[in-house]
Formats: sequence, structure tokens, C-alpha cells
Amino acid sequence: MSIQLDGAPVISTERLRLRPPRPEDAPRIAALANDEGVAKMTTRMPFPYGEEDARSFLARCQDHDPRREQVFAIEQDGSGLIGMLGFHPDEEGRTEVGYWLGRPYWGQGYATEAADRALAWVSESWGRRYLMAGHFADNSASGKVLCKTGFLYTGEVQPRHSLARGEPCPTRMMVWLA
Repeated sequence: MSIQLDGAPVISTERLRLRPPRPEDAPRIAALANDEGVAKMTTRMPFPYGEEDARSFLARCQDHDPRREQVFAIEQDGSGLIGMLGFHPDEEGRTEVGYWLGRPYWGQGYATEAADRALAWVSESWGRRYLMAGHFADNSASGKVLCKTGFLYTGEVQPRHSLARGEPCPTRMMVWLA
């Protein structure tokens, strides 16, 4: 189910709620993201990751154009915020999905559940029919999530810079068609 909260979408799943991020999320985001295992699987997240990094990220979320970009905090009942999921335009203007979960929430199906319902929202409410995604070649878990939600490999491997690693990493590119 998807509802609007102050004009922004809120998406519910069986175990999760995807909602707009808020400034008060900064401490929780910093606590979960200040993990090298989490940060090194993303392109934009530095390591170490502190509250100032989280506040800067949240300020950027407030400035995005909701017709081109959407960001969701992923909440789990009883735990609060457990990660983030976003749809961002890439260098060529195509929409790309990205997500991360705090380490305590890995391997429990939360990423698949969140991504699957967010993709339904993308198609039904946001009107997108084509998305890109990529995962670092050494992050097969993310590849499995993307495959389970309907992404297909393009056969292209791109070098994508990881801020936490400080170097480009081979990234397996994928596409989703609604």
C-alpha cells in the first residue's frame, strides 16, 4: 500500500514501511552506516561515516526534485530505521535504484521486500517503466536481491568509484522493465 505524507509517498509492506527521511534520522543513519562492510558496498558513502555525513545526506534529500528523484528511509517494526533506498538520475538522466541496510538486518529478506514494493510504486504511481541498477562484483547478495525483484543483467561491467574504498570497483549493470 502507498499513501502520501505531506505530499511524499509512504509505502508499506508486510514487515516494513518506506517513508521520507527526516532530519532526526541522522544519528540512526550514522550508527548503521559507520560500518566498513556497509559503506564499501555503496558508491557515495564514505567510511568512517558520522552524523555530519548523515546530516549532509539528509539535506541533499530535501533538495531533490521529487519528479526525478525519490529517497526512502526503510523502517522495520520494533527496530526503527534499518536502511535507505533511493531512486536517482544517473549521468545520462536514467533512473537508477540504490539501497543499503545496516549489518544487523542483512540476510533476512528486508532488502528484497523493500525493493520489490518500491518497484511496484515506481511503476504504478511514479510512472517509470525502465530502471538501471548496478552492484559491485564482490557483492553477490545485492545481485540476488536485484534478480529477485526482476532486474536482468545487461552483460556490461563498469568501473564505478566507491568513496569508502577510495577506488573504482567492477560493477555489474542491470536493467528493470515494468
